[in-house]
Amino acid sequence: QVQLVESGGGLVQAGGSLKLSCTASGRASAMNWYRQTPGNERDFVAGIIGGSSTNYADSVKGRFTISRDDATNTVYLQMDSLKPEDTGTYYCNAVTVTAAHETNYWGQGTRVTVSS
Repeated sequence: QVQLVESGGGLVQAGGSLKLSCTASGRASAMNWYRQTPGNERDFVAGIIGGSSTNYADSVKGRFTISRDDATNTVYLQMDSLKPEDTGTYYCNAVTVTAAHETNYWGQGTRVTVSS
């Protein structure tokens, strides 16, 4: 079992920045951030595999940066040039992989609100 604790959400004006953090209780192969708005599914925002292989949704490329600190099992999402459409609840996701199967773990979510 991997437990995830997120922090860093809040209210910010358009054009501003926020940095989300997610600390895992154990090591994960990949760590990702997803965003969800009311009535919609969770959408992939950014992910990091190992120490440096990153992937981003087109809507956040060039504005968001994902990174991880393996010493503390923490993943960060630096969000710059925020837009109102970035508003939502952000969920941290950790993926562990064994020879037998892949397991997904989710954090409790942290709310981000971008005002226009």
